[in-house]
Amino acid sequence: MAADNLLEQLQREVTILNRLAEISLELNSTWELDTLLGYLMDAAAEITDSEAASVLLWEPKTQELRFAATTSHQNTPSLIGQSVPLEGSIAGMILRSKEIVQVDDAASDPRHYGRVDRENRFETRSLLGVPMTVKERVIGVLEVVNKRQLPWTAEDREYVSVLAAQAAVAIDSAQMVAAVQKANQELSELDKLKNDFIAIASHELRTPVAVMLGYASFLQEEAEGKMGEHVAKVVASGLQLRSIIEDLMNLRYLHQSAAELDRQRVPLVAVMEDAVHDVAEPAEARGHTLTVSFPDESLLVEVDTIRVVMALTNILNNAVRFTPNGGQITVRGEPHGREAWVTITDNGIGLEASQLERIFDRFYQVEDHMTRKHGGLGIGLSIARALVEAHGGRVWAASPGLGQGTTVTVALPLAESA
Repeated sequence: MAADNLLEQLQREVTILNRLAEISLELNSTWELDTLLGYLMDAAAEITDSEAASVLLWEPKTQELRFAATTSHQNTPSLIGQSVPLEGSIAGMILRSKEIVQVDDAASDPRHYGRVDRENRFETRSLLGVPMTVKERVIGVLEVVNKRQLPWTAEDREYVSVLAAQAAVAIDSAQMVAAVQKANQELSELDKLKNDFIAIASHELRTPVAVMLGYASFLQEEAEGKMGEHVAKVVASGLQLRSIIEDLMNLRYLHQSAAELDRQRVPLVAVMEDAVHDVAEPAEARGHTLTVSFPDESLLVEVDTIRVVMALTNILNNAVRFTPNGGQITVRGEPHGREAWVTITDNGIGLEASQLERIFDRFYQVEDHMTRKHGGLGIGLSIARALVEAHGGRVWAASPGLGQGTTVTVALPLAESA
């Protein structure tokens, strides 16, 4: 008979250890706190042969110990969220002392907080409570109540302690994930608010600026002498302001996705012609010589023409802006393996090696903001890279050094054969 009892006990221990291993896998398979807690409660009650189990979590902000979960079969939904005092409750004592507490007769134990039982029409007859600790920090209490056959055993204490340790790590991780998700959501909402504000503000500014430029252009035709010079400065400033507003409106393209593109098979030469046309006037105004080497019309790319023209125009505008008056700007298109390359070379201010990647960062300025001579928000190249990469392409810069000009290369995948 003794041998049979020992064998039965060993079998039960093996079963429980296997169950603990399963629980460990389950606890690490989800970051959903409610799912995790519900699974833990049922497992704790099952392993200790108890009627129910509960988790109470410590809330640092409110300095309260509250019920976070109970076994799924217990009809006590109002229990969730109720708090228990740190003084005058067994759970509070466990949290403060960080020690296991065993109660065989709750009715006669003065530490038992009976108000929760009365409000939820539940009778706690016996209880085993274990602190839930992460890196010596107590985050809550795991309780199992009403063992079907007393007394509580050393195995009960050991198993519940193991469960509490596993659960504490899983719950702490789940809370951190929830905090990160909440922070990301708040950042996303803030980013949307910022983008909406910029879009609305840019749209509202366009109309008055257009009216100002219209009247200033009219005055420029009529004004002479000093008055003509003053009006010319007004027009130039208005054009600069319009350029800034357009940059603001184009901020949305920093997050251009491939799914939003309207791709068509077009000759690369057509795309280049549109971009060169867009910058011809400002280049001429600064006395630049713009040399273009177009590829053969058979060189096809499958692109959203408007977006790629915008990318090339942004790069060309940078070349025009950062090249001293009377400079040289060369644009060349050619096949390169499975890609079509467009290279834009200027003999402008050049770049240090450390700036070759940074110029594609949002709002990065080559010049110090206090002494800068060239305008712009520092987003043109960022938008260009975002647009090109949305097409599966690449953009990079090269420069021999300061004062020696810069070459920016755009590589786009060739259109697949029809």
